[in-house]
Amino acid sequence: MPAVVRGGRRQSSASAPKRGSGPRGARNAPRNSSGVPRKFAAVGKLDLSPRAVVICILAGVGVLGAVLATGARAERIGASFSQGMDSITTGMGLSLRRVQITGASDEANPAIRRALDLRAGQPITSLDLDALRDRVQAVGWVKEARVVRLLPDTLRVEVVEHQRLAVWQADGVVQVIDNEGRAITGADPGRYPQLPLVVGRGADTAAAALMPLLIERPRLMGRIDAMIRVDERRWNLSLKDGSVIQLPAVGQESALIRLDAMDQRDRLLDLGFSRIDLRTPGDVAIRAEAAPTRTGADA
Repeated sequence: MPAVVRGGRRQSSASAPKRGSGPRGARNAPRNSSGVPRKFAAVGKLDLSPRAVVICILAGVGVLGAVLATGARAERIGASFSQGMDSITTGMGLSLRRVQITGASDEANPAIRRALDLRAGQPITSLDLDALRDRVQAVGWVKEARVVRLLPDTLRVEVVEHQRLAVWQADGVVQVIDNEGRAITGADPGRYPQLPLVVGRGADTAAAALMPLLIERPRLMGRIDAMIRVDERRWNLSLKDGSVIQLPAVGQESALIRLDAMDQRDRLLDLGFSRIDLRTPGDVAIRAEAAPTRTGADA
């Protein structure tokens, strides 16, 4: 006779599971409608916020980077990636073909190209422009430099060179100096015969103050053979005819103005003299040119 279960549900006594049947402890875990055990389904349904997901990703990347860094593997991977990118950009035509240098003299140009140390075919997008600029500015000729990448294949180097002010001679050494008194490394003084000659210790740094005063007086400037620094305090102007103009230690411009006034009135520079002494303020002392010695035959 069938058993009646409370609630109106009939169940055959033959279909009821027997307690203890089957392997020990192998009870079936609760399952959902799809047949997946519930404890695993819960893992797939983790409710993570976007911020938590980002933090997890970043943490994973950090761990991966730390692992790769061991044994320099990160460097090798980075180098391989860089080489791959270089190959891609070169294949696109972004490779160096021309280097244009503007503002550089013929004498400085070779030194600048050596400092750049570039070769045709390099990936132009991987060039370090700041490093190239620093190398160019390390050349003795160069005061300032600017490096510009002109895609697809040109590098432009704009150069401002040091201004050549004079040729400086001291202690047996002859150098070209700029308007700040600094020697220009690599400049050949023999190539600048048009530059004025300044002589003596301290002449390099003091020349910048004197030169504008002389350039304003072309009649005097055209007669000067050398500017000689005396005791690192003042100047003697040695003229091409062997005469000398002695300038004061202070008030050089005022002394030259007095000389200008006498030259305009009396054409002093054309008369000939052995020495003009302007060292005393407000005074001009002129020593006439010595008359040639007459021999007995001339008498």
